[in-house]
Amino acid sequence: MTTPFTDALEARLTRYAAIDSQSDETSDSTPSTALQFDMLHLLRDELTAMGAQDVTLTEYGTVLATIPGTTQGPTVGFLAHVDTAPQFNATGVKPRVIKGYNGGDISFPDDPDLVLSPAEHPYLATKIGHDLITASGTTLLGADDKAGVAIIMTMAEHLLQNPGAPRPPIRIAFTPDEEIGRGVQPQLEQDLGADFAYTLDGGRVGEVEYESFSADRAVVKITGVSIHPGFAKEKMVNAIHLASKIIQTLPQATMTPETTDDREGFIHATDMLGGSSEMELRFILRDFELDGLEAKGALLRRVCDAIAATEPRAEITCEITPQYRNMRYWLEQDMTPVELAHAACRDIGLEPVSVPIRGGTDGSRLTEFGTPTPNLFTGMQCIHGPLEWISVQDMSLATQMCLKLAARAAAVPK
Repeated sequence: MTTPFTDALEARLTRYAAIDSQSDETSDSTPSTALQFDMLHLLRDELTAMGAQDVTLTEYGTVLATIPGTTQGPTVGFLAHVDTAPQFNATGVKPRVIKGYNGGDISFPDDPDLVLSPAEHPYLATKIGHDLITASGTTLLGADDKAGVAIIMTMAEHLLQNPGAPRPPIRIAFTPDEEIGRGVQPQLEQDLGADFAYTLDGGRVGEVEYESFSADRAVVKITGVSIHPGFAKEKMVNAIHLASKIIQTLPQATMTPETTDDREGFIHATDMLGGSSEMELRFILRDFELDGLEAKGALLRRVCDAIAATEPRAEITCEITPQYRNMRYWLEQDMTPVELAHAACRDIGLEPVSVPIRGGTDGSRLTEFGTPTPNLFTGMQCIHGPLEWISVQDMSLATQMCLKLAARAAAVPK
């Protein structure tokens, strides 16, 4: 199925997805992994070669560039992130293209037991005749968010090759470390210099998202009493046992990712590290409302205090730090960027859909810093795992929508 930009999008995504750029939450560096520079350097060089202006790789690991405008309208930003999620293997990605999908089950060459079925994933059943991109079965694909990168690069190339196409000044940003909540550094808002912006980091065709989770991160540290196990009676305090009690005491039939949906938040235990003398538990806390987020943090602290009270010889601390906040709090004060995106969707024959994101984007932080930044669809599906896939034709629609959005923004008074 041939649609505008499909060849360029397919070539870009398969090339980008093969580059390992996984982020690492345990790292203190910026970006968190040096290998993200493989993508950042590539994008910097490609933007320079295609004629973009002001191409820069910042000291905090973000590629910035300008597409000159043909009008004096507001400056509009387009962002995507180069890192892939740390939750699943991202080394040795082998992208493959399934031309003209026939509607049946999809198997994977490197894992014969793995099956992507339209019976379990109904959105897949709507893509008969589309060209699909998946990985080979042992890695994620990385369409989250290299599809967004490919869409923005294809849009930029088209605009630079068509200098008369209507658009205001456009700023592009490719960020690192979005998957670990560190993609937007405070100085990015000023360096981007946009009146409003869009992240290309969404899923189904037509989605224009302006509400996200509010998010906190929690780290629980447990220090027990270490002693030789042969002489440990009434002396040892095993930190693993205390960590297990904390996990067991927290809600399990409710308030976990696997038991919640729609507008429900959760407490998610992501990591258990350590041994019998010291343990560290890591959590992410999510809710659409700040009072719900605060309540989840308070519950975690109460559980830690209760377990600590059972063993006064141990030390248990619970540190909660903010990650990002629901971008709705700012966007609902001026819905112009959202309304422009809705109109651009309709321009290409799609009815826009706005649903809350059960996650966050770079736009959540950027909106909080002062640049309103809704999130737009790319087509990515089954992200963060080996079943990840995307339709090239969906990416084509996203590219067309971005061009229509730029044209509409050109008519907005500065």
